[in-house]
Amino acid sequence: MSIIKRLYSRNFFIINLVLVGVIIGFGLAYTGFSRPPAGQPSASIQAESPVAQAPADVKAAIATAEAVQNAFRYVADRVQPAVVEINVVETATDQSGPNDQVPPFFFKAPDQGQDQNPNPQQFQERGLGSGIIVRRDGKTVYVLTNNHVAGSATEITVTTHDGKEYKASLVGKDERKDLALVKFSSDSASIAVATLGDSSALRVGDWAIAIGNPFGLVSSVTAGIVSAIGRTGSDLGPSGAPDGNISDFIQTDASINKGNSGGALVNIRGEVVGINTWIASPTGGSIGLGFAIPINNAKRAIDDFITKGKVSYGWLGVSLRDIDKATAAELGVDPKAGAFAAHVFRDSPADKGGFLPGDYVTRVNGQDVTGLDQLVRIVGDLSAGRRADFVVKRGGADVKLSVVIEPRKDAVAANDGNVYPGLDVVSLKSEDIDQTKLPKGVSGVVVVNVIPKSPAATIGVKPGDIITQVNETAISTVRDFYRLINDPAAAKVAFTVNRDGTSVTTLAYVRK
Repeated sequence: MSIIKRLYSRNFFIINLVLVGVIIGFGLAYTGFSRPPAGQPSASIQAESPVAQAPADVKAAIATAEAVQNAFRYVADRVQPAVVEINVVETATDQSGPNDQVPPFFFKAPDQGQDQNPNPQQFQERGLGSGIIVRRDGKTVYVLTNNHVAGSATEITVTTHDGKEYKASLVGKDERKDLALVKFSSDSASIAVATLGDSSALRVGDWAIAIGNPFGLVSSVTAGIVSAIGRTGSDLGPSGAPDGNISDFIQTDASINKGNSGGALVNIRGEVVGINTWIASPTGGSIGLGFAIPINNAKRAIDDFITKGKVSYGWLGVSLRDIDKATAAELGVDPKAGAFAAHVFRDSPADKGGFLPGDYVTRVNGQDVTGLDQLVRIVGDLSAGRRADFVVKRGGADVKLSVVIEPRKDAVAANDGNVYPGLDVVSLKSEDIDQTKLPKGVSGVVVVNVIPKSPAATIGVKPGDIITQVNETAISTVRDFYRLINDPAAAKVAFTVNRDGTSVTTLAYVRK
């Protein structure tokens, strides 16, 4: 039978008729069930929002989340206009050879014998960071940032939140706290000044919001918490903060990346509590270990930059160092509750106030000292001419000292010839000493460092010497050593040392 005949056959007609009936039946059934009863609104009008359908406890949770969200919006609206982008140009010097196409150490370790370019070329290097508008005086607008962002710049351009660009200039910089202040001139009424908070009020767990320009992404806002406070570079060992930075740091897990430096870390009230400064990262990107300088560390610096062009530090005149547990035990001190003054500068405020080498500082003006870096910050923030009260451990007893702080003079502080005694010693039981290399039956202290041009260097003391006698009196502990070198009745100081198994007597240093 042909296809056409089949289409016109009686059986095919009946099957098609049945299928049409089934389709019509389904259509009528759907229409009947979906039509609302008389007098009721249609389904599209009756539907409720997901929030309205949620249980009461979920509604409360959503309302709480929206309240936090509104707080973040408030912070962003309030602080973003006061955070700027800073573009800088620095002059750098190319020391590579004339045929170098890539950095010389890009693929291999440094070659100590590699020839350097006898005619190094200077070139312009561009950088990017962030800054915080902290003050306005008429048309002059002041922006706080990091020294490593703008401190070495030959050209500075500030871009405000509204996209306007301004040529800026450096007001002052401070490498020790990694702070810098730049300024630009503007008539704009839209310039916003940040509100500075109180970083001493921060607690671990507080909200922390970072605002800046990571990788040039302007006005980025990230949120986290305060992970820790009072961090120092030494807390993280070799991967810690830049060398020489005396600030303590706020640690946060708010995302901070390159370009965030100099930007704001703010609390949930929109107050600036820190200046985002650096990150600890094996990859170069954020891994939740960001660090900010507490804003309280910068408040005085802002005033000093504007009035003096630099930060003025108070000077005590002692050289501090860390001590190990065994050395601390022989001195009778807690290594985590103070700072060890290993040396005293001649004619310094400390010398005039009665400090002696080996003193262990535990309090300043009633404030407990918890470490070396903290003592440096405390003393640095003391005004010149102000008297400060110290408590030190000396020979196992507390001694009170009163010192008039003087302005720090870098030339004087760097003169090692004025440092007494000029050598660092540790206990023979120190965990830093290889006990297997110590000579048998020898008592005394081990010299671990000698400062060049210091009294100790001039009389011939060397690192590795074991001092067994001071002025012909045998010693067995670190406390013995400092007691004898500070003896007011001794007009001179000479040491007997064990050097490579041989007993040697040094020259005598005449005390002045």
